[in-house]
Amino acid sequence: METFLIKTAQLLLSLSILVIVHEFGHFIFARIFKVRVEKFYLFFDPWFSLFKFKPKNSHTEYGIGWLPFGGYVKISGMIDESMDREQMQQPPKPWEFRSKPAWQRLLIMVAGVVFNFILAVFIYSMIVYTWGTSYIPFKNAYAGMEYCQSAKEIGFQDGDIPLSADGVELDFMSSETLQQIVEAKEVAVLRGNDTVSIAIPKDFMLRLIDKEEQFAMYRIPPVVYEAMDNSGAQRAGLQKGDRIEAIDSIKTPALREMQKLLAGKPNTTVTVNFLRDGELRTTQVKTDSVGNLGISVAPLAESYEIVTEYYGFWESFPKGIELGVNKLTSYVSSMKYVFTKEGAQSLGGFGAIGSIFPDTWNWEAFWSMTAFLSVILAFMNILPIPALDGGHVLFLLYEVITRRKPNDKFMENAQVAGMLFLLFLLIYANGNDIYRFFFK
Repeated sequence: METFLIKTAQLLLSLSILVIVHEFGHFIFARIFKVRVEKFYLFFDPWFSLFKFKPKNSHTEYGIGWLPFGGYVKISGMIDESMDREQMQQPPKPWEFRSKPAWQRLLIMVAGVVFNFILAVFIYSMIVYTWGTSYIPFKNAYAGMEYCQSAKEIGFQDGDIPLSADGVELDFMSSETLQQIVEAKEVAVLRGNDTVSIAIPKDFMLRLIDKEEQFAMYRIPPVVYEAMDNSGAQRAGLQKGDRIEAIDSIKTPALREMQKLLAGKPNTTVTVNFLRDGELRTTQVKTDSVGNLGISVAPLAESYEIVTEYYGFWESFPKGIELGVNKLTSYVSSMKYVFTKEGAQSLGGFGAIGSIFPDTWNWEAFWSMTAFLSVILAFMNILPIPALDGGHVLFLLYEVITRRKPNDKFMENAQVAGMLFLLFLLIYANGNDIYRFFFK
């Protein structure tokens, strides 16, 4: 229950920040062009609101709704989710959205998306300024990677170290690296002392999505972190930092291989070859009743050399821009999979979004997730779907090109159609969450 509350709190705080910034973009540009904003709400307020106030001499009511599905600003003289037909039947007023030139209306509509992307860049900049960037280069992961079944079916083997995708060097595992790999024709890996080329099928990403598999993860080498009290490992003299190379002359390059081997050797004395200070040593260890040596294994951070890059305040902004652009490019590239059967089945709602936040409160992880969601929100809102910013932008571009406004009735019908589509999408995505929770 505590984990659920922590994840929910992170999700609500993150979405609140993103919604406020997005709507503030619309709000500030509307005010720059002297368009009245009647409402500025966090969350939606059908029938009633949790909180509202209207400053003296202000045309804007500020509030918090009870339905946490986003937020909105109600701009005078605009056909939006409020569907205020009565206002639209009145003669246009100078302060209304519909009375302004098309280029001003266009800037008002794209401002929310732009502000979300700027927010993402700013957050990424502050993350690298505060914590730097830490990663394990493939070249430092001497035990290689551990691959999923779909990857093994096309030629990857546990222990392979990725080198390049279509000739472009791969540095470390990330969502962008995965995108490079699945979209490549050929990936080169280091296998032992040989370089091996693996052909990547065009539907490889769909296979991963369909089977809900993680392409690869860093292999955990069997490096001793601690020898348990009164265990065979302690009695044999194994110490923190010892790297187990083999059991009974059978190589154990990773924890999983060692565990499989030892599972068949309960209450047995085994010969352990291990590295200590660069020297290969041997000892005899008595396993317990289930075949354990009696050690805890070191985390990746202590097994592999981690590279951490730090940035000064001004240096952090170019890096933040780079991260923002990379995340946006990677996300846009992955969107083509949404329009496949496998991609549609993988769509998730608020449950899926909430699940990617950590179980415990971690500010670095929280801000990183918030920045990524800000990138997603920016892209999704610019899609040319009525009821989204992109739909309004599409109609405004039509007006700029043809010098003719779509009539109000058409705009109302388009708005209703867009809202129904988004409602269907919302129900479908959250239905997927419910199905996965109860039936998978």
